Amino acid sequence: MTEHGATKGRSFARKQFVLGLGVVSLTLLAACEEREFILPGPREDVSSVLTQSDTDAPEATADEARGIQLPGQVANADAAQSFGTQAFRTDHPSLGKPLRQIFAVDIGEGDSRKHRIVADPVVSGGRIFTLDAQTTVTAVSTSGAVLWQRNVLPDGAEEGDATGGGLAADGNVVYVSTGFGALTALDATTGNIIWVQDLEATGSGRPTVFGDLIYIMAGDDTGWALNKSDGRLAWQVTGSDSPTNVLGAPAPVVVAGLTVFSFGSGEMQAVFSKGGLRRWDASVLGERKGRALSKYDDVTGRPIAVGNVIYAGNQSGRTVAVNARSGARIWTANEGAVDTVLPVGGSVFLVSDRNELLRLDASNGARIWGTSLPGFVDVKQGRQAEVYAQHGPILAGGRLIVASSDGLMRSFDPVSGTLVEATEVPNGASTAPVVAGQTLYLVDRKGQLVAYR
Repeated sequence: MTEHGATKGRSFARKQFVLGLGVVSLTLLAACEEREFILPGPREDVSSVLTQSDTDAPEATADEARGIQLPGQVANADAAQSFGTQAFRTDHPSLGKPLRQIFAVDIGEGDSRKHRIVADPVVSGGRIFTLDAQTTVTAVSTSGAVLWQRNVLPDGAEEGDATGGGLAADGNVVYVSTGFGALTALDATTGNIIWVQDLEATGSGRPTVFGDLIYIMAGDDTGWALNKSDGRLAWQVTGSDSPTNVLGAPAPVVVAGLTVFSFGSGEMQAVFSKGGLRRWDASVLGERKGRALSKYDDVTGRPIAVGNVIYAGNQSGRTVAVNARSGARIWTANEGAVDTVLPVGGSVFLVSDRNELLRLDASNGARIWGTSLPGFVDVKQGRQAEVYAQHGPILAGGRLIVASSDGLMRSFDPVSGTLVEATEVPNGASTAPVVAGQTLYLVDRKGQLVAYR
């Protein structure tokens, strides 16, 4: 064969090879292709579950009106500290009905875009103590008279640069934490400063005073124990770091010789109260897929100890019960808790991250009933303008009470979840209600202490 003929032969062979590959490829693709199956039904935006308002959600109904054995009502005189620790809790304070406002007193700055009132009032020795949205502490008599006011702004700080804080009363001393990272002890009678301790981080958590020590969270990752006589450091513990946190930290819980701190990471750490040696670690981690109030891991459902069980929750769809002695998980409920977790009468009551007042079974976390609460203030072009804040629940006078920023305080039947009373809070609530002396106190969004009886 000539060289020219050989070249033509090779060219023809290459063309035939390429054509063959194309046929094989098409055959393989045809063999791999499967018929597309189109699901029937209407098409929904995959993100709609994250943006729909509460009016789009199924209406919650009472699942079961189960009987409940409530503890007897007690006419308590004080509500001096967070009731997460049993020693400071009146399980069922007396409170008459219907509720009527008896006074409203200005206590300082109210809520604004940059500042929020987050400190629940405390009642001790015939006085109600409040902390406004900045750094003013006010003492009010049970008749509504302002006894004294004290600004606890640290030296060199600019008012308005921080917000948040907490209160606890013990004997004739009021302890005040602020967003400036300071804990201040005040004389309850005069308001004079006794001592100030720098916490070296945001100190907007609520303190717990137990025995000779004060326990407080600072910076959402450090637990402090301070001597209550002079504020000096006794010991300190640290938890996992968290870059995003909700304003304010729960009061540490003291139970069975342990102090339990709740960190911004969702970690709960129990240490021996007298020395700070770690005993156990647990967590309130996890989230509801699809719709949750937030993705933050903070323990926002304030921990509370009942017997040897601690109940706590977060905003992203989890509430847990753990053994107070070992930290072992007892149960997990796929419901978040935005404020108080209230175990009483074999049930656990809470306001969920889906704006329901829920009743769960305390033995296993199973839902008993749920009642819808107001959700979004307004919806414009698929965006929620503002969310109503719910504060509580508390148990008083035979009913569950939730105070809302929407301008109402609602009372519910613990058996069925039925609304039994709605009381006006003209400016909307900014704190949870507390009950002492058969009177209910809360602070509204305008910076007023409001009393009801």
